[in-house]
Amino acid sequence: MRVWFHSALLVLTGFLPRLSDAAAADEKSALSPASPLAAGALTETAFGLIAIIALIFALSWFFRRFGKQAFAGKGMVSVIGGVSLGPRERAVLLQVGGTRLLVGVAPGQVRMLHLLDQDNGNTASEDEFSGQLKREMGAES
Repeated sequence: MRVWFHSALLVLTGFLPRLSDAAAADEKSALSPASPLAAGALTETAFGLIAIIALIFALSWFFRRFGKQAFAGKGMVSVIGGVSLGPRERAVLLQVGGTRLLVGVAPGQVRMLHLLDQDNGNTASEDEFSGQLKREMGAES
């Protein structure tokens, strides 16, 4: 009985390395595909790259064409005009509903400088805006 066990063990151990080598070779061929420089792999990579570049161009065209209109709603506040008062200061004329406001904008703050009359606000042009701004700036100094 003991001899039979030893002979069976020797036979199995003799075949095991051959079986494991065959299994490793099958596993290796399944895990590593053909050369990445093969024509099929290069063609697939090129078409993938072309598709991604085309997608980037299509999205940039879409956002240039529809981006501002699709996401920016028509609000009640509109900027009528503005003038630079210094390197970081501006005076801006806003229209909120039917009211026009002269607003001073500086780093970290926004202040209402003047509430324009309904009559002046409806007929104000850029020249009138500049003149009124100069009058207001002269009155504060």
